[in-house]
Amino acid sequence: MKENDIIEFKRQFVNDLNKEVIAFANTNGGEIFIGIDDDGTIVGSTDIEAVELQCVNHILNTIKPDVSMFVKYDRISVEGKDVLKITVNKGSMSPYYIASKGIRPEGVYIRRGAASIPATETAIVSMIKETTGDSFEETRSLNQNLTFFQAEQEFLSAGLSFTEAQKRSLGIIGRDNCYTNLGLLLSDQCEHKIKFALFQGTEKEVFKDRREFSGSLFRQLEDLIKTLDNYNKLSSPKIKNIKRVDLRDYPEEAIREAVLNAIIHRDYGLGGYTLVSAFDDRIEIVSLGGLMRGVEMSDIMLGVSYLRNKRLAEIFYRLHFIEAYGTGISKIKRSYEEYINKPTFECSSNAFKVILPKTTDTILKSTPERKDRESVVLDLIGEKGEIVRGDVEKALNVSSATATRVLGSMLKEGKIKRIGQAFNVKYIL
Repeated sequence: MKENDIIEFKRQFVNDLNKEVIAFANTNGGEIFIGIDDDGTIVGSTDIEAVELQCVNHILNTIKPDVSMFVKYDRISVEGKDVLKITVNKGSMSPYYIASKGIRPEGVYIRRGAASIPATETAIVSMIKETTGDSFEETRSLNQNLTFFQAEQEFLSAGLSFTEAQKRSLGIIGRDNCYTNLGLLLSDQCEHKIKFALFQGTEKEVFKDRREFSGSLFRQLEDLIKTLDNYNKLSSPKIKNIKRVDLRDYPEEAIREAVLNAIIHRDYGLGGYTLVSAFDDRIEIVSLGGLMRGVEMSDIMLGVSYLRNKRLAEIFYRLHFIEAYGTGISKIKRSYEEYINKPTFECSSNAFKVILPKTTDTILKSTPERKDRESVVLDLIGEKGEIVRGDVEKALNVSSATATRVLGSMLKEGKIKRIGQAFNVKYIL
């Protein structure tokens, strides 16, 4: 009997025994004989019981995920000498790896002929897909040394717990007790980044500023929104039929929804960055990942929601970053309803782009909408007695920002009165 792709000899217990067990569990299984030299000489063991206990503890403590259910130990006699036979079956949770080294080539081994060799990154990814499927979110993260300081703060702010049980429920920890790629995205070690560039003029020729945002997706969202807010200047255009009103270069709601869409719907299985470019006349946001199979651009414009990252979207929904699925595009469009220039949306096979035009470079529609809207609001209050901002949004079919402006103007003129505070604000005559 010689060493081959399913047989390994060990003269005695050695610390790299875990490497052989991992290789067999990741490949097609095999047998390890403790007490047989590499050349096939039977040397046996003087204390087979102690050797077995040593092997059991070593395999249990140094290999992740737990492979012990696929390992069997038998004390056998070969040429009158005690030998420990360790049978390793192919595991169902590959890749198995040395706990101290992680899911990297130096920690993951496979069997090739009579040798156990480090697996390539391609082989590791292939094993992960075979075990967990093609869903990026549910696939085991290659990086298991993750922290969640930013995520904990977000959950705390929303009044939600972020315990280990919660992480399992949300899909941050998978059924193999390892962090998933969803966990990686929310962790402080997230490797998927956003690049921001501010250009002079209307072409990508002269940089005025450039930044790169990393860390948890929560941190990236916060940092990018703050940066865009710094460049979203206030102005006071003279608008026909409406009094002088302070407006920003870009509707804040449009920026927020466009950024959220880019983060939540991005295909994180693709390499590269989410790109945000600011010009003198527009902001462009490009997210990796085109439309999902079976979805057309017209479906997206109608508000049809197809979630590439379902669990990620669910978490952002629970934390109140989004109000409902499939409303982002419609909110962006509504925030520009009073302007001549409209946002545009472009899609290729691997990317989705949102272009937000600068509002102060356009003219507001010249219509008597203000008085008409105020009349609708007054009639609504007369009918219901009291209303909330959401009632105005529905009655006028406008964005929350437009509803706020209408109510603010009516408050300033004394036509209505505000009662209550924070989330309990209502309006009466």
